[in-house]
Amino acid sequence: MKRILITGGAGFIGSHLCERLLKEGNDVICLDNYFTGSKRNIAHLIDNPYFELVRHDITEPYYAEVDQIYNLACPASPIHYQYNPIKTTKTSVMGSINLLGLAKRINAKILQASTSEVYGDPEIHPQTEDYWGNVNPIGIRSCYDEGKRCAETLFMDYHTQNNVAIKIVRIFNTYGPNMHPNDGRVVSNFIVQALKGEDITLFGDGLQTRSFQYVDDLLEGMIRMMNSRKEFIGPVNIGNPNEFTILELAQKVIKLTNSSSKIIYLPLPKDDPTQRQPNISLAKKELNNWEPKIQLNEGLLRTISYFDNLLSIKPTH
Repeated sequence: MKRILITGGAGFIGSHLCERLLKEGNDVICLDNYFTGSKRNIAHLIDNPYFELVRHDITEPYYAEVDQIYNLACPASPIHYQYNPIKTTKTSVMGSINLLGLAKRINAKILQASTSEVYGDPEIHPQTEDYWGNVNPIGIRSCYDEGKRCAETLFMDYHTQNNVAIKIVRIFNTYGPNMHPNDGRVVSNFIVQALKGEDITLFGDGLQTRSFQYVDDLLEGMIRMMNSRKEFIGPVNIGNPNEFTILELAQKVIKLTNSSSKIIYLPLPKDDPTQRQPNISLAKKELNNWEPKIQLNEGLLRTISYFDNLLSIKPTH
């Protein structure tokens, strides 16, 4: 049994990670300030004697004795991270400093959940880990993009200067149950709009591409990365290399929900990348042939079922 701290543990990805690591027989501390996380995501775990829930913001120091730390704390959708951009940058930068300091003191291994956004609007395709990116440092998305880039810098410097055991994963578009229904991300947006019979809002011409990874595949990649050989610290891309246009995604969602929704087109937001696709050769090589197992249709059906159930729950007063 390992004692594992998961920051952002009540969020979309964090809640699934808490559940998976508990099932594997670990002692889990879930840390969250509930800015985008929800107690609903982890309510079913609270009675587990090996699960501990702590309300805390990682921009303030936190102290615990643990073996491993997964740092997932940071709003990840544009609606949420642009709501308070200074706070977003602080979460990535000050949060990393606090957690790396903790890892250094207690000799814990720490994994940073970085993002494909470090590549910005990429000029190479697909993206490999040695690509430095094409990021606007003063744009509306830069609080997230540059915050995550700086976090990677801090992780690397704590490793080289203080010998902290680090792991860095770059997460590409991920979807699945426990996503926030109003987070503005394309998969949840389209599904909620389709289930409600509303117009599906598509930004730009819909020909920009994304690669969509189901959350279970991401968890497998992250856990394998945390437990990979000591010398391999990353960064490593964790994503699904199958590429779809946003228009194709909208059409799939309409078909799978049997919705009468119509697609409407709106202007493309500033600095929105036109292409995003991971090269996962390094992950395959280093993480025991890791590759995504759940493809888009199956993953969408599972996610549609989750949102269908969520939208049918009547609020209690």
